[in-house]
Amino acid sequence: LVAVCLLTISLCALSPEDVLSKDAGECAICLEELQQGDTIARLPCLCIYHKCIDEWFEVNRSCPEHPSD
Repeated sequence: LVAVCLLTISLCALSPEDVLSKDAGECAICLEELQQGDTIARLPCLCIYHKCIDEWFEVNRSCPEHPSD
């Protein structure tokens, strides 16, 4: 299921969208801080990113932090 979802970019990167309830460190893609109130994309592996994950999935097919999944 995770592999199918990762290949279906719109399911992974676009939904569900969440609003971050507390600061969560740094986005592994854009290196900006993940701050309370930011709109984020949550992947099936539960990793969270800013919407920059959309651009990541244009050239990659897996989570940046879990490339072998």
